[in-house]
Amino acid sequence: DEDKMLIIKLQCDKCNFVKNDIIPMTARTDPGLSKLKITEESDLESKIYRSPLAKIEIPELELIVEPGPSAEFYFTNVEGVLLRFEKAVYTYINSLEQNDPEKGEIKSILHDLKKAIKGDFPFNLKIEDPGGGSYIIPVNKEKFSFSKLEIHNDD
Repeated sequence: DEDKMLIIKLQCDKCNFVKNDIIPMTARTDPGLSKLKITEESDLESKIYRSPLAKIEIPELELIVEPGPSAEFYFTNVEGVLLRFEKAVYTYINSLEQNDPEKGEIKSILHDLKKAIKGDFPFNLKIEDPGGGSYIIPVNKEKFSFSKLEIHNDD
């Protein structure tokens, strides 16, 4: 594997605050939309590099991660993205009241998400990054596409 990364660990000796960061040295720099079609378990091994400016979406599961002010760069694979979503969905469903009508819909999404983690639910993973830096290294290149985003300045 020819991926090169810079791993940074910052630690304050006074307050013990720790910040870890991973910076890919082989990153795509073009703003764009990366798409990967997941149809079998081996596709879950495709590598994902997400910059702090990127939005990740799985339309079939109605799941979206928007970039935020404290978003960090992370490196994982498709399965890792699904596991992050699963943790977030569990946190959300546990915050709802017992009789909340939304719980049924969330349980349905969670059911499909568990199938996706096993490779038994086909879906599309999209990464939209207006700043560039995010990319996908697919197991099967035929299932991957990238299109440049046109960035318009309001000057």
